[in-house]
Amino acid sequence: MKIRKANMNVHNQLLSNVYIYENKKEEYSLVAIPELEWSMTVKYEEERSSLRSRLTQSFEKKIDKEDAEQLAEKIVQWTAEM
Repeated sequence: MKIRKANMNVHNQLLSNVYIYENKKEEYSLVAIPELEWSMTVKYEEERSSLRSRLTQSFEKKIDKEDAEQLAEKIVQWTAEM
């Protein structure tokens, strides 16, 4: 499991840890952000643009659009590195 630092201020709360668990055998990653009570699975073969859109839509239910886009971009980069 990897822990990344988002270092974002969302709703006057510091959003820091993003947890990324990689399941190599089943070819997906599980991304979780406890402060938002949010998690999502990401398949290895998913395209970056599709993933970015899916993440942004999911985050917009919890945070504003600008923060959602910024956080989605960070997660896309982190999952691509793995």
